[in-house]
Amino acid sequence: MAAVHLICGKTCVGKSTFAHALANEKSAVILSCDEIMTLFPQPEGDEAYAAVSMKVKAYLLQKAAEIVGSGTDVILDWGFWQKAERAETDAYFARKSIPATWYYLDIGQAQWQERIAGRNAAPGPADYYVDEGLLQKCVRLFEAPDAEETRAWHIVR
Repeated sequence: MAAVHLICGKTCVGKSTFAHALANEKSAVILSCDEIMTLFPQPEGDEAYAAVSMKVKAYLLQKAAEIVGSGTDVILDWGFWQKAERAETDAYFARKSIPATWYYLDIGQAQWQERIAGRNAAPGPADYYVDEGLLQKCVRLFEAPDAEETRAWHIVR
């Protein structure tokens, strides 16, 4: 049976790189919020951005369920920064009886800073430049999964 694979981690920890490797291994489709968001003019302000991002994620959840229903694995590559979002996503797929596998990408502070510098030096087409404001937002908003959450997760370092 097809499944959904969910990738959790801060910006610049290698989620998209991991998603592509996993997609090759699983013959899966990647659905990325960042890819869609960068296609359009960016909403101004955190609240406006969050509202659009929430709509994109709701759409991608529906598409993920449709794709899994057709027999193909799906990878959701968008970070799942907050525990409430992870719980809601788990519940969404559980209601649809879709198997979900979580991956948490966790790297050290020094490596994280190196990756941010590397991305900023040569961003990809769907990459955001990580300025000080985005960095502080990530630090402020990211809730690392706790031991209870990660009991059945794959931890990637």
